[in-house]
Amino acid sequence: MPLLWVLRDVLDLTGTKYGCGVGYCGACTVLVDGKATRSCTLPASRVAGRSITTIEGLKRGGGLHRVQQTWIEHQVPQCGYCQSGQILAAASLLQEKPSPTDAEIDAAMTNVCRCGAYGRIRAALHAAAKT
Repeated sequence: MPLLWVLRDVLDLTGTKYGCGVGYCGACTVLVDGKATRSCTLPASRVAGRSITTIEGLKRGGGLHRVQQTWIEHQVPQCGYCQSGQILAAASLLQEKPSPTDAEIDAAMTNVCRCGAYGRIRAALHAAAKT
């Protein structure tokens, strides 16, 4: 069973979305040991004993994660469907590259946004890098 279905159907963590089912669109992105990973094609058996973070577990303590906060401040989402995957991919990028360039953002942020919010995503990522 893919990790996506364990998260959604077994654990009732529905923030992770089903998009394409072939690992292309990124709506199903979660963090596996801190790295952005497409969960729709990843067998759950391959992540036994590893750290899995979904959008539900991204915030720490009482506040939002800095990426979630800048997403709100920059009004990134339109329809919002891809945003949990986008936010997790952004958090992973900032963990690896605390001050990414536009080229690094473009290379790392491969999730598809049908609404075309890529400019706001980039601006929110730059703002999150400064916090």
